[in-house]
Amino acid sequence: MARAARHRTKKNRHHAIARRGLMFVLSSPSGAGKTTLSRLLLRGDRNVELSVSVTTRPKRRGEVDGRDYHFIDRPRFDAMIKAGELLEWADVFGHRYGTPRRPVIAALRAGRDVLFDIDWQGTQQLREKARDDLVSVFILPPSVRELERRLKTRAQDSRDIIGTRMAKAADEMSHWPEYDYVIVNKHKNLAFVEVRAILAAERLKRERQIGLSDFVRSLQAKL
Repeated sequence: MARAARHRTKKNRHHAIARRGLMFVLSSPSGAGKTTLSRLLLRGDRNVELSVSVTTRPKRRGEVDGRDYHFIDRPRFDAMIKAGELLEWADVFGHRYGTPRRPVIAALRAGRDVLFDIDWQGTQQLREKARDDLVSVFILPPSVRELERRLKTRAQDSRDIIGTRMAKAADEMSHWPEYDYVIVNKHKNLAFVEVRAILAAERLKRERQIGLSDFVRSLQAKL
């Protein structure tokens, strides 16, 4: 039985069509659920890897340098901007966040998808630089009351910071028309199904299947 399974795996690899990876962006106001959905996607899909941002903000309790973020100082961040080492960057709540260019480009060329947990500012910059590789999804909360409840429940921020995040939510949500897809996150499991459906459909787009022409020609040659 194990031998048969290995045979099927080799057969699937043989018939796999080469594909360029895509940049999959999840954005939302703080507390709407993008981080939870990102974690579910990373656990559920081995072909997705997280783009680990650089940031100037202090490390929070439980965060690991190199896994959650690359924590750097402001001079180093500014040097990366000047050298063109960032695909996008933005100021968020007094700190800077940015996406290193090199690992993202390497992943796309290898046919792997890169997940971005970034805001609308970063998404705009990615769209300007790599529109053909970008798929953007905006996550909305089901209500303002639920958004506030989620911010309080996660217990990461002080009351003042929660107030600041709530005040900024209206501006962040105003950018929803700029995204390819919009999901109202009423329940994380349902929202996750919708996120996976979007990713599956985008992977099958003709222009991303760079090996499709060769595959079709091989079929035609056997007819």
